[in-house]
Amino acid sequence: MRSVGTLTRADLAETINRKMGFSRAESLDMVESILDKMTGALAKGENVKISGFGSFVLRDKRERVGRNPKTGVEVPITPRRVMTFRASQLLKEQVSKG
Repeated sequence: MRSVGTLTRADLAETINRKMGFSRAESLDMVESILDKMTGALAKGENVKISGFGSFVLRDKRERVGRNPKTGVEVPITPRRVMTFRASQLLKEQVSKG
């Protein structure tokens, strides 16, 4: 069903198709709709929490001074917003079981 080591949108849609009985097109639309909703929320500065899975958290980083590792020259790093993912305890437990 899926390529080794990677879960794709098509894989998610296929699972919805098999388990819920929606058509392939409806299943893919559902996956796209969920991802669009998550992307939109993050773009607006909202965090996204999926119970039992984890949270996508936005952080604003201040300007700071970095260093070019080759030359050692200091370079200013501009302020930016970064996204991090924090896995839920349940997900961590399931992953560690292997």
